[in-house]
Amino acid sequence: MAKKKNNRVKSTESEMKEKLVALNRVAKVTKGGRTFSFAAIVVVGDGKGTVGHGLGKAREVASAITKAADDAKKSLIRVPVYKGTIPHAQHGKYGAGKVLIKPAADGTGVIAGGAMRAVLEMAGVHNVLAKSLGSSNPHNVIKATIDALGKLRSPIDVAKTRGISLKKVFEG
Repeated sequence: MAKKKNNRVKSTESEMKEKLVALNRVAKVTKGGRTFSFAAIVVVGDGKGTVGHGLGKAREVASAITKAADDAKKSLIRVPVYKGTIPHAQHGKYGAGKVLIKPAADGTGVIAGGAMRAVLEMAGVHNVLAKSLGSSNPHNVIKATIDALGKLRSPIDVAKTRGISLKKVFEG
């Protein structure tokens, strides 16, 4: 049985950027009326191959976003970015959220919808084709995208695993 590699990364606070993906106002009905609070989903990344996501809930919007950003910094993963794109096509799945990401030629840009776009841009991928195939729920789309990015293998890792040169990996 193959041992799964853990690609979690420690947070370096200085160059981390954060992007709010979704903000949801939720209500709890109590005896005195409705109590409103906010749930925020934030994606953080350094634009150099590190990305994470987090969820924060609070009574005020600002504190919900801060909590989400702190949560996101705890779940960072490393993504192999090769020449501004990803090394190979990959499927990702989380719940009913299914995504497909494919490498693209230089100059293509990030062709992806809402929640996927935020994750890919924060990871530092500049050219990629992406398609959300299942649920459009931002929670599941983000987690499915991060699942797909986590499954990617860099050409160097593939060469080491197969015991061949890096040049042979690209020849076929």
